[in-house]
Amino acid sequence: MPATLHVVFGPSGAGKSTYAQELARREPAVHFALDDWMARLFGADMPDPLEFEWMMERVERCEAQIWSTAAATIATGTSVVLDLGLMRKADRARVAEIAQAVELPLQFHFVTAPAAVRRARVMERNEIRGKTFAIEVNPEMFEFIEGVYEAPEAAELAGCVVSEST
Repeated sequence: MPATLHVVFGPSGAGKSTYAQELARREPAVHFALDDWMARLFGADMPDPLEFEWMMERVERCEAQIWSTAAATIATGTSVVLDLGLMRKADRARVAEIAQAVELPLQFHFVTAPAAVRRARVMERNEIRGKTFAIEVNPEMFEFIEGVYEAPEAAELAGCVVSEST
């Protein structure tokens, strides 16, 4: 069976990180989480308040390195789980185009939950700082991310594994 690129996406606080970690154990696959990379590489240098341009420049650098490392992993025949956020439809389409261009088996996984549940999870994660905590997401950041997020339409969900939690 060829290596598969599993791509997890959904809104903030939906449970993407937990889902991606569990998926990587089940497959087995190597898990790449953008939040982990950002926290480890840039967390100590993060400005307060967080500046969008500062963050996006570093997100792009991390994504480039994650893609490079994930491609090398897949080349060895090992599946990969990408947890990159992919908040916008164009971001998800770009991932699909990359996978198609190199004829890589691709499986999208959409993880979602109601907004009130997600908001509560994010605030709880900030306090507990458990295994899925990477960076603090304050209420203003959560609302900003909510404004950026583009929910998938039915056509985008065709063939997608959907996981909804409450």
